Amino acid sequence: MKTAAIICEYNPFHNGHKYHIERTKSEFGATHIVAVMSGNFTQRGDVAVFDKFTRAKFALEHGVDLVLELPVAASLGSAEDFSAGAVSILNSLNCTDLLSFGSECGDIDLLKETAGAVVFASQTDEFLGMMRRGTTYPAALSKTIEKYYEDIIPKTLASPNNTLAIEYIKALADTGSKIEPVTIKRYGAAHDSAQAVAPKNISNMFGSYFSLQEDRQEQELSTASASLLRKMITDGENVSVFTPCAFPQEYACLSRLETAVLYCLRSMSALEIGKAPNVLHGLENRIHKAARAARNLSELMLFIKTKRYTLARLRRIVLCCLLGITKTDAKQKPQYIRILGMNEKGREILSKANSNLPMDASLAALMKKSDSCRKQGLLELHCSDIYALAFKKARPCGLELTTKPVIV
Repeated sequence: MKTAAIICEYNPFHNGHKYHIERTKSEFGATHIVAVMSGNFTQRGDVAVFDKFTRAKFALEHGVDLVLELPVAASLGSAEDFSAGAVSILNSLNCTDLLSFGSECGDIDLLKETAGAVVFASQTDEFLGMMRRGTTYPAALSKTIEKYYEDIIPKTLASPNNTLAIEYIKALADTGSKIEPVTIKRYGAAHDSAQAVAPKNISNMFGSYFSLQEDRQEQELSTASASLLRKMITDGENVSVFTPCAFPQEYACLSRLETAVLYCLRSMSALEIGKAPNVLHGLENRIHKAARAARNLSELMLFIKTKRYTLARLRRIVLCCLLGITKTDAKQKPQYIRILGMNEKGREILSKANSNLPMDASLAALMKKSDSCRKQGLLELHCSDIYALAFKKARPCGLELTTKPVIV
């Protein structure tokens, strides 16, 4: 038994995700796959297009054996906090051998070297000075690394999947984890690309995957970025060629929470806004003022944006204000491990696990374990009740307590 972990959002699940799972098995000998997956809100500062249980079902139907939930405060955290939260869960299981992630470079040694460069650069006077002057974290880091390292290191850092891979490696190192990081080179459509790709000679590229997919015409697999798929879904376009899943017609969209976001921000004082994670340098005053002038989310972001902050960071901050997530919540490590779904091999992973955190499929049961578990669970309940309003036909409250885990 060799268990590999994948940290994911599957928002939505597509052909590239299927490829990653298959290659993790074939290339690294993984017999079991556990996924730590974001819940109903995602790291880019958005709602998940399909709810957590629907996405868990897709994952279990296409190669994953056990799906665990990444708590909402970590799901809406920076890349560093997102990675740290997921690795904390995997370490607590005490049965994971590998952490597999996609990357543009496909070179684990290069990624480890770049991770070391990031740690060094972030402690230099040059980096800290640029941050004080209002340079964004990614820009300051890139400029500092360019000064001290050969071109290959800053180029590696510049690619989005490489960047997240580096945070996974850092999180493993910071915790002294015994989990071995491994990487699969990303193929097909680039991260956030607006262009789909239909590669030739795909049977050579995807190997064993096509032994299960002989019905695909000419054994060609079209790929599209998750961001393009989300746009196609909300535009009502057919995405079946890009995914092995049959997506439901009903989807969630952040624009449906637009009025709620503006109402929330207009109801908050600057002091209250300042309690949200990553609100620094007087940003709370800028958000407070912008909320009173903006008529929609696009205007809100336009009024808030400065060179100091990335749009993704601002979107996460705005959602944390809506959801009531504070700096204290963001610093809190996961207090329990919640099971969203499993198959028979998933049960084998659980039988091998020796978790030092409470673990259950029932949120109600987990909330009874301790005061800290109850606090984390109540936040999850609250956030999911707000997520329920992001559908065309709003869903009722309390689905966190009534929806059963996915068993396949």
